[in-house]
Amino acid sequence: MKSKSVLVIAGEPSGDLHASRVVEAVRSRRPNIHFFGIGGEKLEAAGMEILVNERDMAVLGLWEVLKRYFYFRGVFNEMLAAVKERKPDVALLIDYPGFNLRFAAALKELGIPVVYYICPQVWAWHRSRIQQMAKIIDRLLVIFPFEVDVFKGTGLRVEHVGHPLVDETSKITQEDGEPLPWPGDPDGPRIAILPGSRRQEISRIMPEMWRAAGIIQQQYPNAGFILAAPSQQLAERAHAAAVRTGNGPTRYAVVPGQTHQVLSEATAAWVKSGTSTVEAALMNCPMCIVYKTSPMTYSFAKRVIKVPHLGMVNLIAGREAFKEFLQHDATAERLAQGLVPLLSDTPERAASIAALREVRQKLGMGGAAENVATALIEEVDARS
Repeated sequence: MKSKSVLVIAGEPSGDLHASRVVEAVRSRRPNIHFFGIGGEKLEAAGMEILVNERDMAVLGLWEVLKRYFYFRGVFNEMLAAVKERKPDVALLIDYPGFNLRFAAALKELGIPVVYYICPQVWAWHRSRIQQMAKIIDRLLVIFPFEVDVFKGTGLRVEHVGHPLVDETSKITQEDGEPLPWPGDPDGPRIAILPGSRRQEISRIMPEMWRAAGIIQQQYPNAGFILAAPSQQLAERAHAAAVRTGNGPTRYAVVPGQTHQVLSEATAAWVKSGTSTVEAALMNCPMCIVYKTSPMTYSFAKRVIKVPHLGMVNLIAGREAFKEFLQHDATAERLAQGLVPLLSDTPERAASIAALREVRQKLGMGGAAENVATALIEEVDARS
């Protein structure tokens, strides 16, 4: 009997993490299924055969992609040749739409079923891709409940499997971590600063957050601040941007690699729009959402983005439950004004905490990796 195999394409670190959880879940039930494709250290540790490492694939920005066009074309052809030779039973594609949607079309022509996990944000822009996706994807596994309705009437099989961060963040609440170095008085407000992880975000967003923190400290001399970043390198970059800015708080600490723990202990936070807002919601942290980019990019985005809110948690809530400070509104003074009502027992803080509860309920109980594993096994068995 032909051994079963699954092609996996996870072209960035988050995809490597989420896909590794799926592979672990599948292999715990079906250890004989072989996984191969594009991934990183976490997928390799989970037992996948890595043909191309994701660290060479994770590129941000149109210009960076164009500069490496021939590299990506080579990887595309290499993976296509591997598919033709190995004939996997199913392909599992994780987000990464620039590459994966094109590859899904090629897989469709070869008759390989495509399971797509973590939907590209076509509901925000590129809505023209919705019909295309329905033609080339066999099963779409989405992480936000509202995404199911986006594809109604297309004939595409769409299932809400839960958000993988629900499981990742639950580990924080269940474990006793090392105490964080919160400065300030123990009874004072604790404020988290999350400026993002990309260079452009840090350079534009960090200065406004930093000056806003300085304003807050004037009003709350007993407050303590933590600048949180995913890694030591990003923490150093953000801290350097803060120091260059000046006029910030004097009672602060810089903490890399413990963002979930920081959010779980913070009274409130300024959070760069994106996945971090979901992390803050799951850690029950009231927040103000911030985003600022170049004038040209913002002007372009305003024309093509088709959703009423930029913050993912507001899209989930269906309203602006958490204040958004975007572009010209993202000034230090306005950020400070937005956060102050969340630092004490106020109606605004009570409403924010109620909205956090609502968002967590809509995200579901977790189990995303197990749900994806079940769908994948079903598709593999259907090919018997």
